[in-house]
Amino acid sequence: MTEPEENAMPVEGEAGAATRRSGLKNPEAAVRGLGAGTLALEAIVLLLAIQPIRILGVNLSGWQIGVVIGLAVIAAVLAGCMRRPWGWNAGSALQVLLLASGLVVHWSLGALGVIFGLAWVYASYVRKSILSS
Repeated sequence: MTEPEENAMPVEGEAGAATRRSGLKNPEAAVRGLGAGTLALEAIVLLLAIQPIRILGVNLSGWQIGVVIGLAVIAAVLAGCMRRPWGWNAGSALQVLLLASGLVVHWSLGALGVIFGLAWVYASYVRKSILSS
């Protein structure tokens, strides 16, 4: 009779088998990466949105450009803070701020707020489904 290897993973159904619903080795890191990637992409898109808004004929004042840059910086900082327990809540608050900036600065920022808000809702759904096993 052979003895089981020490490093062998238990087969599903065996005693001591860890049930991982997602099948990921580190699900917490995976969802952190999803959130950080979403926020990093949001920061890039916000910075790239300044020039097209100006081309649309909107004369952006200094404070309006500052708002857009500020939102992009906040998104980039939050992308690095996804390990913190408050990271996901702060990301949700950023989506609300982006939607509100659509009312104050330009409607196209509100459109970006809707797009990234939906992406954030989806990322939160994926986070919940992966981590609630």
